[in-house]
Amino acid sequence: MIENLNKNLFGFDDPDSRGERIFRTLLETFIVVSTCYLAWKWGIYTLRHSDVVLSLAFARLVDISFMFGNNLPLINAGLISVVVILGYFKVGRWTYSIALVLLILQYSVRFSQGEIPHSANLIGMGLLGFAIGAVLFDDSIRRSRFGTGFNYFSLGLAYFSAAISKVVASGLSWPDGRHLWMWINEKAVDEIARSGAVELNWIQDWAMESWLVATFFLAFGLITELCAFLLWYKKTRLALVWAIFAMHAGIYLAMDIIFVLSMYELILLGLPIAYLIDRQDQKKTLVHAGS
Repeated sequence: MIENLNKNLFGFDDPDSRGERIFRTLLETFIVVSTCYLAWKWGIYTLRHSDVVLSLAFARLVDISFMFGNNLPLINAGLISVVVILGYFKVGRWTYSIALVLLILQYSVRFSQGEIPHSANLIGMGLLGFAIGAVLFDDSIRRSRFGTGFNYFSLGLAYFSAAISKVVASGLSWPDGRHLWMWINEKAVDEIARSGAVELNWIQDWAMESWLVATFFLAFGLITELCAFLLWYKKTRLALVWAIFAMHAGIYLAMDIIFVLSMYELILLGLPIAYLIDRQDQKKTLVHAGS
């Protein structure tokens, strides 16, 4: 079973193809660009604050107060950008690892104001995968295959763990549609407090009008997360990617919660890029062979 999982996730001994190389490069490029984007976004935001409100994440281990009241967040963003780009061009084995540590520091500084989200976790885990691959392997193909496979593994593990957490905390009653009613009403209260008025969209109206519909929405999300480990297998991978994307689209429409970078990554993972490129190459080969 472990051997089969290793083959599905990494396929170190499988023949390589142009489509696979292009897809892996696109994924790594996305992770690197997203890392730079988050580093600068968090760094610029940090300049608005002057002190640690609540020590979370890395800040629970290290005093990060030195990052406030100066331009160190921007300097750190610049360092992250330089180091992660060096890693992208395979300069040094530890460059991705250094970028990851600096990014965790930037993350902790940005979210030291009392709330810490998980909207950037997929990017962080993606960078971790390529960092481990760079340290473990000398061969560039094995490095990128490990990084790509680790992305699928961490994605499946994250969503499957989320489902288990829901079941452990609330039992099988978690998908009860009344829970969605409560969450929609809570978001409506937040919107009224912010703007003085609220108007539900058609998905919210549909869910609020029917317990069955609301329960279906939640059940779809829970079942999708319970099946997320199927991302580890090639035959079921694309179907699960698009199911998770649909779940996130539903969360956005029902509760106005969206993880933009996660959605972009799911779209990239859900497109059969390698298959389409390799199929086109096969057609060209056949045409040349017949001429």
